[in-house]
Amino acid sequence: MNKKEIEYKIRELKFEYVRLQNDLEKLENVKGILSPLEKQLAAIESELHSLNEALRKGEF
Repeated sequence: MNKKEIEYKIRELKFEYVRLQNDLEKLENVKGILSPLEKQLAAIESELHSLNEALRKGEF
């Protein structure tokens, strides 16, 4: 991946993260099952961390 692709992927993941957070809040209000969304959020956080590290280190 080049720098622009990494930056695009980061923006995409942030958008997805916000969407999932909104879904999580809605489920909390109706006492829904939260664990699948929490797992997805954790996976996105991990991927964002990796991509940001790659940007910082110039690994693209």
